[in-house]
Amino acid sequence: MLLILACFIDYLIGDPIGWIHPVQAIGWVISLGKKVAVDQQLQPRFHPFLMKLWGIFLGTFVMVGTATIGYTSSVLCYELHPLLAQFVIITILSSCLAGKSLRQAARSVLDVLSDLPKARKTLSYYVGRDTENLSEREILRAVLETVSENAVDGVTAPLFYSMLGYLFFPPFGSVLFALLYKAVSTLDSMIGYKEAPFTDLGWFSAKTEDIMTWLPCRLTVFTLGLFSGRPIYVWHVCQRDAVFDPSPNSGWSECVYAAILGVQLGGENRYKGKVKCKPLLGEDLEPITPEKIEQALNLTRSCCLVWLFIFAIISQRLQSFF
Repeated sequence: MLLILACFIDYLIGDPIGWIHPVQAIGWVISLGKKVAVDQQLQPRFHPFLMKLWGIFLGTFVMVGTATIGYTSSVLCYELHPLLAQFVIITILSSCLAGKSLRQAARSVLDVLSDLPKARKTLSYYVGRDTENLSEREILRAVLETVSENAVDGVTAPLFYSMLGYLFFPPFGSVLFALLYKAVSTLDSMIGYKEAPFTDLGWFSAKTEDIMTWLPCRLTVFTLGLFSGRPIYVWHVCQRDAVFDPSPNSGWSECVYAAILGVQLGGENRYKGKVKCKPLLGEDLEPITPEKIEQALNLTRSCCLVWLFIFAIISQRLQSFF
């Protein structure tokens, strides 16, 4: 029930404006660690080997510290009162899920799509690519790529680790595992770049995120493939196209949505004026429309509901067994 309530709160409320979010606190620590190794001109302060060592220390400190604080807070609240602990656990778990935030981001762009300059400006808040000259078709592709890529690291992966933690260490393990993954994901988004000056600094964080996301990403692909009614076809398209993406996970995450929706993602993007070509994912059978993006959001929500249903059955069986 704790996980179900957390998902329900994320669906209805999301992240209340003005509340301190765990990602903000994690981000503050990472920013401080980044300033130690990188100057204001974005130049590394140390030798590459020392940069890598500092990145390993920073990543380990943030991961262990975040998980420990979350776990300890839950246990201390339980000592005060079980209901207080349940409230804290639900609040933390819901903050680790980004389902509503993802929907709001997508719909904020779709709502102003008739005004291209405004849509480009709104899109720029959520993507790293240049948006100044994007056409309506390119805007829609960018929104769908954002929705499909972040479906795993923002929704299904945190849910997966919440369930896994609960099964091993109920109920506090759900907070421990969920915050651990959230710390890894935040580290990767802030310093896990292949470009200088983060090549060495973010190496550990990027590799850890790749490893932790691998299993929930494949489970998401498998689940969505079953929803499509054509799991073999979806898996074939992902094996054919996703392997060419430099990321071992985001290519699969985007490709499964492209295969199910019958659209094509990837292609040419511009970042700070420089052209970067991503591999084409899926087949260009139908145009990307706002309805396709809504369908993608519904697929993510359906995946979470199925996982929660399966988790409830497994949890109940384990309780009756022990």
